[in-house]
Amino acid sequence: MKNHNYFPDSESFCFDRFPGVQVEFANIFARILEEQEINDVEALKLFSAEGIDLAYLIKVADELRYRAVGDIITYVTVRNINFTNVCYTGCRFCAFAKRIDDVDAQYLSLSEVSRRASEAWKSGATEVCMQGGLHPHMPAKHYRDLILAVKNVVPEMHVHAFSPFEIKYGAQLAQMTLPNFLCELQNAGLGSLPGTAAEILDINIRQQLTRDKLSTDEWINIVKTAHRMGIKTTSTIMYGHIDGPEHWVKHLKTIRDIQNDTGGFTEFVPLGFIHHNAPIYLDGTARSGPTIEENLRMHAISRIMLYGYIANIQVSWVKLGPALAQQCLRAGANDFGGTLMDETISKSAGAVHGQHMLPNEFKRLIRQIGRIPAQRDTLYELIEVQAN
Repeated sequence: MKNHNYFPDSESFCFDRFPGVQVEFANIFARILEEQEINDVEALKLFSAEGIDLAYLIKVADELRYRAVGDIITYVTVRNINFTNVCYTGCRFCAFAKRIDDVDAQYLSLSEVSRRASEAWKSGATEVCMQGGLHPHMPAKHYRDLILAVKNVVPEMHVHAFSPFEIKYGAQLAQMTLPNFLCELQNAGLGSLPGTAAEILDINIRQQLTRDKLSTDEWINIVKTAHRMGIKTTSTIMYGHIDGPEHWVKHLKTIRDIQNDTGGFTEFVPLGFIHHNAPIYLDGTARSGPTIEENLRMHAISRIMLYGYIANIQVSWVKLGPALAQQCLRAGANDFGGTLMDETISKSAGAVHGQHMLPNEFKRLIRQIGRIPAQRDTLYELIEVQAN
């Protein structure tokens, strides 16, 4: 990052004149603060902000954060259960997937899933997040049985599970229509879906990232179908590989359009590309993830473009690290994510920020930037606001 203070005292910012800011940026900022929706050209312009323009972009986004959710920063106590890393899809950004005969291939038994869920509940978790690879020998009812493995031992646990890609695969395995398959999972106890497998919702970029994964239209159809059945989902973007600002604006607009139609997203999570062990980086095609300034812009512009649509913008501390996550929480974001306990997907890609963060560490980091920590559940109902 350039030697520029993007987080000066509030008193040094002037929202009526924008001193030192280029006129084009000042005009956009004024419209944002009047809560007018910016267009694609204006959003693309914001992704070029540097220096004092970027400093004001961050501050404007943070003002919208305050208007939307106040000074509370939330976190959820959750255990990740990545039940298998065996996958034959061949996504070029993924370092998590293994072949079935690899020495480090993993396929958890249902009893092990139950054990981990019970252990998580005893440790204070309110959610298990289950995602995995597309194992070629998975039983037809395995996704349902994974949910039951949790709910049979901890009925109160919220099950947040299965990306839209896994939902497509599971419906094919069970030879069921999408609505019937989702209904079966609901009846078993599914609480919500992670909106992962989105990557970039652009046809050309997706084709370069993976040729065999679900299409943009399929991702949109699955999340919309879930929303219409009363199943909430998160939403994500993975950026900083072979993509650029024009793709990010298009992606954010797609998320906004879906939310305008269904109202089913609980949050938006920017996920910076972790490059170290990713095939698409190792073969020289992708760059080494987003810059610090791109991370700040992404969180700020996500807040701006989704203002009035999605209240919660989450940071991924696993990908950003605690210090940069704090900066993004001062640039429009309001949720610190989850404790995770067993995060393995980012770790496989080369992330170095750990697999587990304790609630007390969340509280310390949140108070350090002058905000109020609060524990929430998966659907953003507050469990405890920790003002002191």
